[in-house]
Amino acid sequence: MKFITSIISLLVISITVSAQTYFSKEDQIAMAVLAAPEAARAGAHVFGFNEQGEMITLREGTNHMIVRSDDPTKEGFEVVAYPKDVEPFMKRGRELRAEGKNRAEIFDIREKEMHEGSLQKPGYGSTLHIYYGEKAYFDSKEQKIMDAQYRSVIYTPMATSESTGLPIRPDVPGQPWIMFPGLYRAHIMIMPPSKN
Repeated sequence: MKFITSIISLLVISITVSAQTYFSKEDQIAMAVLAAPEAARAGAHVFGFNEQGEMITLREGTNHMIVRSDDPTKEGFEVVAYPKDVEPFMKRGRELRAEGKNRAEIFDIREKEMHEGSLQKPGYGSTLHIYYGEKAYFDSKEQKIMDAQYRSVIYTPMATSESTGLPIRPDVPGQPWIMFPGLYRAHIMIMPPSKN
């Protein structure tokens, strides 16, 4: 009897967690577009997730921006926005992840494919906008993202510390810095100082 009670309790907890993490199509669109610059929100292409955790298109776009709602299968919170020219790079990462490749392998494979010309690299200056946080969440009633931080990633293929004047790691909190210098995946990281 104790075993059956434990199983039922686990099922209830599982169902409750699932209900808390899955958002309606409307709420996913509402949260995702908040990552994009305000002028681009109405026409952005929106990716979200179905109840099985699969990434799907929630709304076709009419402009240059793509946004993605929070993935309910992952820890923490993250919504992103980026221009269409970054999508081949992102899509290839999703494909490789689905094949079971780890983060380092994905980085290396995409780098090789961009070098060979079989994968379109992000345009110089294309910017990824991210709202994120371990305790961040979307308030459905207020239609706002709460307790999140914002960071931006500016793609600068082949850029270096010398070509940009930026350090390869921040010297002070909030300072922009260049990550993966000299590679096709080089980008400028702009992160706010930690709130802690």
